[in-house]
Amino acid sequence: MGDMESIRGKVALVTGGSRGIGLAIARALVSEGVSVSVTGLRDATLSAARSQIESAGPAAVETLRADVRQYEDIARAIAATVGRFGGLDILVNNAGVGIFSDVAEMTPAQWSEIIDTNLTGVFNACHAAIPHLRRRGGGSIINISSLSGTNPFPHGAAYCASKAGLNAFSESLMQELRYDDIRVSYVMPGSVATQFAQGDPAKGADWKVAPSEVAEVVIHLLRHPARSLPSRVEIRPTKPVKK
Repeated sequence: MGDMESIRGKVALVTGGSRGIGLAIARALVSEGVSVSVTGLRDATLSAARSQIESAGPAAVETLRADVRQYEDIARAIAATVGRFGGLDILVNNAGVGIFSDVAEMTPAQWSEIIDTNLTGVFNACHAAIPHLRRRGGGSIINISSLSGTNPFPHGAAYCASKAGLNAFSESLMQELRYDDIRVSYVMPGSVATQFAQGDPAKGADWKVAPSEVAEVVIHLLRHPARSLPSRVEIRPTKPVKK
């Protein structure tokens, strides 16, 4: 069995890192000795998240308000991260939105919000981050997708399409960057106990995947021996409620 890589001393940026899966990933990174920047849309949420992330370990933490839908916003956040920590080694694209509605009832604005956040936002962050990762001689990009990208369901056409697109984007990007020693992986969780899409995190918490368990997968991907690349990981509840 190959030796796991150390990520202590690395620098990471996590989009949508102020709650849910992103917050859990940021905490896990800090506990591994990684300096972490997280982005979010609201100062109050970012402020509350900062103390939770800092409590996970001694590594430095930065919180930055940025909308991944706006290229200038995320480029500025990445530049601020590089300016504070001296570089960038890890990008975790976690920011996402879920609006669930019949196609006939969904507004064009809702469609755009989903696609622009879940897909275009990932392009924006990757485009801004890649030059910095290359400057470091390599790094990692991990995109948080969803099992819905391969398992479409009613009322989820826009969300499922955004995640299917993210999967294809990740596969292509992986092949483009592998010889730059930049590893691209995507993680596809099933039902996760979070407030995503205005859900109740307590509902189904006894059987749903915990955000910390998704974060653990991300840490394992980052520490995986450099010789091989787990490019896609599916994670689902062991015992979902029987229908």
